[in-house]
Amino acid sequence: MKAKKTTVSKTSTTNNTATKGVAAPFPADIKPMLATLVSEPVEEEGWLYEVKWDGFRALAYINEGIVEIRSRNNKSFNEKFYPVYNALQQWGKDIVVDGEIVVLNKKGVPDFGGLQNWRSEADGQLAYYLFDILWLNGKDLMRVPLQERRELLRSVSPQGLIKLSENFEATGNEFFALADKMGLEGIMAKKADSLYVPDARSKDWLKIKTEKHQELIIGGYTKNEGTPKPFSALLLGWFIGNEFHHVTPVGTGFTVKLQKEILEKLEPLKTTTCPFKHVPAYNKASRFRPNPPKADVVWVRPEMVCEISYREMTKDGSIRHPSFRGLREDKNATEVVREIPAPITEIVNDENKLVKKKVLATPVEQERKTLLNPNEETQVKNVGGHDMKFTNLSKIYWPDDNVTKRDMINYYYQVAPYMLPYVKDRPQTLNRFPHGIKGETFYQKDVKGKAPEWIKTFPYHSYTDGRDKEFLVCTDEASLLYIASLGCIEINPWSSRTEKPDNPDWCIIDLDPDKNTFEQVMEAACVTKQILDAIEVTAYPKTSGSTGLHIYIPFGAKYTYEDSKEFGRKLAKLIHAQLPDFTSIERKVVDRQGKMYIDFLQNRPQATVAGPYSLRPKQGATVSMPLHWDEIKLGLTIKSFTIFNAVDRLKEQGDLFTGVLGEGIDLEKALQKLESMFGG
Repeated sequence: MKAKKTTVSKTSTTNNTATKGVAAPFPADIKPMLATLVSEPVEEEGWLYEVKWDGFRALAYINEGIVEIRSRNNKSFNEKFYPVYNALQQWGKDIVVDGEIVVLNKKGVPDFGGLQNWRSEADGQLAYYLFDILWLNGKDLMRVPLQERRELLRSVSPQGLIKLSENFEATGNEFFALADKMGLEGIMAKKADSLYVPDARSKDWLKIKTEKHQELIIGGYTKNEGTPKPFSALLLGWFIGNEFHHVTPVGTGFTVKLQKEILEKLEPLKTTTCPFKHVPAYNKASRFRPNPPKADVVWVRPEMVCEISYREMTKDGSIRHPSFRGLREDKNATEVVREIPAPITEIVNDENKLVKKKVLATPVEQERKTLLNPNEETQVKNVGGHDMKFTNLSKIYWPDDNVTKRDMINYYYQVAPYMLPYVKDRPQTLNRFPHGIKGETFYQKDVKGKAPEWIKTFPYHSYTDGRDKEFLVCTDEASLLYIASLGCIEINPWSSRTEKPDNPDWCIIDLDPDKNTFEQVMEAACVTKQILDAIEVTAYPKTSGSTGLHIYIPFGAKYTYEDSKEFGRKLAKLIHAQLPDFTSIERKVVDRQGKMYIDFLQNRPQATVAGPYSLRPKQGATVSMPLHWDEIKLGLTIKSFTIFNAVDRLKEQGDLFTGVLGEGIDLEKALQKLESMFGG
């Protein structure tokens, strides 16, 4: 069953707006039109079908570049859903639209639980599905029929995470069956000629749910004697007139983390008075539970709304098998009513006609953007099964570039899949900048007794003070982000892994200038490549992110650090012999006389350089970036790659350094060629 495509030319769109729309100033506040719950799909001609999106209803106002996203109870979503806000800013329209903000799972199906827990783009893929347009370019469109409003909505070209909620070609029952099979919350049926009536629950718009949901208000919570959980059940109810009536307890559908978050939000609502008209029997005995545990109860003012799913609601309002779905902070307690599906025959006549239909598209693979949102100063994120606390996130780390600790951690989250192969299972030397690049800094090797239990360490003995100590070992994304959270701007891994600590995976030639130009550094790199090409050794260059260039030669952990150092020494001598005027291989700085140091001593045990894709504590927030050899030419500078463009380059170029972790060179053969071509 294919989607019916509706196309509208700019001319027809303009005419519709001019003839049907009413000139009106930009609206300040529109209360959304609501739908009536019915028991089954409508099968009458003249109805349009679309998905009932399981998310937060949101109206977006855009006027002269100013964006405001409002919930149905007029709360701002600007900060909470900042990617939607940013996307609307880039849309470039003067418009008011109505839709639903959702988190999509890998099948493209809304995940309400994911939306509840959403704090940053690491928590799921947001989408803002638009199903109506209310104002455009000075015209009020609410008195224009829905069919024409939808044509106008299509013409303004929603894109990216701003999406059009498509209509469907199918009978109501066919579409409902498909929605049920796909795990959707339900479907919507709307009359094609319906007008938009703000703040009204209309029978021109119908909702048909595939599973039963009910919004309820929290009036208290219980904690059973001896339970380790923060609470045992929420006590839920609704208002009938001005009286608050208990409906059901709900004790399933929670994680411990979610329970803690709920208690934090209920804390300011605590009261010593039961808010229900009748005190509920929260430890009531039954034939299934003749000896219920003793329970304490905490009452709260009935202001916080939540949503449950359930199997059945009896005529007296009792709910069977309730399960918690999430808080509804987008709704006021005064809006909560008992939702009883009306028989469809009370709404429309029974006919069998086609309406529009389109199968959901699977979203593209989730793109890594932000782990930490731009608003909260302290955030707890679950990374790799570990709850990690990130603090002082607005602290400026690069003052001249206005780059924060939050920006740095988000960067490492984005590049982690590319960077991890070069830092995984490698002990780290921690270079910590707790107050940014202009504050005090210190090196830390020993983390014994200081790192979380889940962090892997590698033992070593300090002959300086005769103590056994431990290096931190980066093993995964969580440990990489933990290193960054310590204020380690740069990541400094060993050249060897813990499984073969004496056998480096690469040999490094570090071109470290003093009073040299960067053009001279590039010239030295090209000479290095010429020598390596002559002996048929493949190498991989990268910027240091500071002043020089690094050249990596794959060793495949087949040789010792001593082998690597001596091979590097031979190469350094050859490079220096060809460029004696501005290079040096002298270890002491004073003996170099301002010349570029060809550093081969980075190939000693425990020596480190900034790893591939590492940030550097330099002005510009530069990055140590792998290069194509042909990029080493006039125009390349140290500031060519920074925190601002490195991720885009990775998306475009991919990881250029993968060959570094290959099988490794045949060192004996390479040394023989060096000797035969260049002498001993």
